[in-house]
Amino acid sequence: MAKKRIGVHVGTAGGCFTAVQRAADAGANTFQIFSSSPRQWKAAPVKAEDAAKMREARARLDVGPVSIHASYLINLCSQTEAVRENSVEAFRGEMERALALGAEFLVLHPGSWKGLTREEGLRLAAQGIEWAIGGLPWQDRDFRILIENTAGAEFSLGGSFEQVAELVETLKACAPMGVCLDTCHTHVAGYDLVTTEGYEETMRQVGETMGFDAVKVWHCNDAKAPMGSKLDRHEHIGEGTIGAAAFKRLLHDPRFEHAAFIAETPVDDPGDEMRNVMALRALSAGS
Repeated sequence: MAKKRIGVHVGTAGGCFTAVQRAADAGANTFQIFSSSPRQWKAAPVKAEDAAKMREARARLDVGPVSIHASYLINLCSQTEAVRENSVEAFRGEMERALALGAEFLVLHPGSWKGLTREEGLRLAAQGIEWAIGGLPWQDRDFRILIENTAGAEFSLGGSFEQVAELVETLKACAPMGVCLDTCHTHVAGYDLVTTEGYEETMRQVGETMGFDAVKVWHCNDAKAPMGSKLDRHEHIGEGTIGAAAFKRLLHDPRFEHAAFIAETPVDDPGDEMRNVMALRALSAGS
């Protein structure tokens, strides 16, 4: 990726294809969307004409890669069988829509294993993903499922780099896998991104667990809560407990030259998407 890819999560009112222009209007050259309501199990399939419009707009505006964030309802390692069944079906729908739209990435939180053991949760999540993708035509696509690290809640699968790496390793034989790291989640889970020494120690752990090449997307979010608090509260870039200097360090880190940097920051006022994209662009400029 020759040009640094900096973007933002945008809405899809009027059709998924409208997100391309929204991203461009915000100064972004990559973006993330929900392919359907993130709080409903059922979703309509992508219309062929909408997929064609998205591809045309992306080519015309040079916007990509596209990341789709899977529904918040999906919990592939739930102790409840009905929830797992709904989750597998919903995740298959996410896969179908991502492939239809030509998205490069589908970001997934595997879920909570409360009531089970972590090992059981890992097994169920891997099994659910394998079932969900069975028979889908992803083999010849530039496409990956990205496991996102979480804020470190007690029963959340993916609260540590080791857990993310373990799930990716378990699944790579049956699915195209990668990693999405969230700056806020990383920070509140207890990994230091703020101090120079802490950043290098955190990156040493990234390298030794999942590996730098596996990290395809960084969700760039400042944090309202302190490091280690396990409270997932996003803040505008440079206005939280992570601070602008940490984002500048990350954006200039040559180990992530291949990655896309996508803000999931709050939208409190009109223009906030552009404000955060421009903040990231300014931090990425110069040395």
